[in-house]
Amino acid sequence: MSCQGFPRQLRLLTAGEYRRVFDQASYKIHGKGLLALASDNALGYPRVGLVFSKKNVRRAVDRNRLKRLVRESIRLQQHRLPAVDIVVLARRGVNDLDNETLHRQLYGMWRRLEKDVRKQMVASSLS
Repeated sequence: MSCQGFPRQLRLLTAGEYRRVFDQASYKIHGKGLLALASDNALGYPRVGLVFSKKNVRRAVDRNRLKRLVRESIRLQQHRLPAVDIVVLARRGVNDLDNETLHRQLYGMWRRLEKDVRKQMVASSLS
């Protein structure tokens, strides 16, 4: 059985790590109420950072729920995700989504990210 924890090494921790993803985002994955920016890393595993502002998600209980659901989704899908640094941003209206819809949304976003990374790797190997 594979490890499905969410250790510290799977998180973006410093402002510099976040800044690098914002400045060098190779991939942008849009979802309803969410946006994921990703850039390649050389670590061999994915890392995630979360940005849920008070402007877009008013109540702390809603921000915490969203963070918990995104972390859970990453934890369960980490073995399928490519080696990228991901920053997930909340957009207006995301707190209106129920948990099941959010899970489906995140699952679809991770699949699109995986497909986009694979497509770029094939394109770069051909050139």
